[in-house]
Amino acid sequence: MAFIDGTVVNVALPALQSDLGATLVELQWVVEAYALLLGALILTGGAAGDRFGRRHIFGAGVLIFALASLWCGIATDMIQLIVARGAQGAGAALLVPDSLTLISASFPATERGRAIGTWSAFTALAMAFGPILGGRLIDNASWRWIFLINLPLAAGVLWSLRTHVPESRDDRAGRTDWFGTVLAALGLGGVVLGLIEAGRLGLASTESWLPLVIGIAALAVFVVLEARIRTPMLPLGLFRSSDFTGANIFTLLLYAALGGMFFFFPFVLIQVYGYSATETGATFLPFIVIMVVMSRWSGGLVDRVGGRLPLIIGPLIAAVGFGLFALADNGSYWVSFFPAMMVLGLGMAISVAPLTTVVMASVAEERAGLASGVNNAASRIAALLAVAVLGILLGAVFKQGLSDALGALLLAPAVQMSVLDQADRLAEIDLAAIGDPDTRSALRMAIGDAMVDGFRAVAAVAAVLAALSALVAATMIRGRPRGPATAG
Repeated sequence: MAFIDGTVVNVALPALQSDLGATLVELQWVVEAYALLLGALILTGGAAGDRFGRRHIFGAGVLIFALASLWCGIATDMIQLIVARGAQGAGAALLVPDSLTLISASFPATERGRAIGTWSAFTALAMAFGPILGGRLIDNASWRWIFLINLPLAAGVLWSLRTHVPESRDDRAGRTDWFGTVLAALGLGGVVLGLIEAGRLGLASTESWLPLVIGIAALAVFVVLEARIRTPMLPLGLFRSSDFTGANIFTLLLYAALGGMFFFFPFVLIQVYGYSATETGATFLPFIVIMVVMSRWSGGLVDRVGGRLPLIIGPLIAAVGFGLFALADNGSYWVSFFPAMMVLGLGMAISVAPLTTVVMASVAEERAGLASGVNNAASRIAALLAVAVLGILLGAVFKQGLSDALGALLLAPAVQMSVLDQADRLAEIDLAAIGDPDTRSALRMAIGDAMVDGFRAVAAVAAVLAALSALVAATMIRGRPRGPATAG
């Protein structure tokens, strides 16, 4: 459910914008509310599983996620939807890390790489069908059904959990760090709010710098607190491991690239090139199929060659894929997007399972819940920050390109102002007030060109981030292979 929603919601955003009249900021918050609560609470979710029982916490997460999905499906305005998405994120924070720790508790170290590779393959399989099914629901019914479909899935998961999954816990786990959880949520929320408002109003506005200052201060207090209390949510001692620290920096960079790129990609396909939601969902299929086919193999590769080499090669290939998106000069799927998806999928398939295995192998087994939580938090926080930061980039490029085009069209100042005042709607700018059909057509083309330029800038930055993650792997991660003689 969590991985399906991670891809389907992006495909649904253009339909949401059209149906509810949402601005870019509101659409960002549909994604950010989920990622914020997930990123802030996922450490607590992993630690709570270690203390209270991973099966119990996992089940609670599934139930919360299902109820929040129902709320999303019946929401009548953007505020309700954003709050419900935050509740979904809270549920996901309990179920995502404990899914991995349940696996880690069930397999010895020598088999864990392939087990995690299988986990990656099944999540990828869910991601493969999710966008296509979601696109069909959006095109033929309503975007609401992408949330309501989680209800029967949750019922099946809870039955399977009760009948097939044994309980596991860490008897040495300490008290839950609720104060740290609040500080993490406040800090991340302040930073994200400030960045999103900076894209809309500029960094000098009070609405931008004040949340940023509060967020940074809260994160600083969080770090000091975690260093001093007996049972921290984030034990800073974990970062004494070069593999663990490097893997999480790697995750921040690579998943920022992926999260930012995939947030904006559906807007270009649907609003500029005229793809349907189903077709947009299908464009992700090559990416997912490669991950499904290769994830188990790449998970086993760690047992033979270690994590360092795959984590250098994979992101470099992914960087080429992002670069191909940046170079795409038309809306042809087979010419522009299929090759880019194939290359990007190959790079991510080589990276994901080895990354997860390196993280889990870098700490003692009893800290598996915390390690999983930290790395999952890093991936979610990466996407959280990327959507905000790259939104500033895309918005700036879009506005500049649109302003230049409006000047070249020699339109009346009042017409130019009416178009620029709607720039936060991106390609959904309303041109109904412009009577001349030729002018509307020229403006629609200019808007589309400006949107594509903004997306290319995002893809180029994503390529740089992926290349930097390979550099981190080369300099910080050892990731030695774990054979029978070295495991344990």
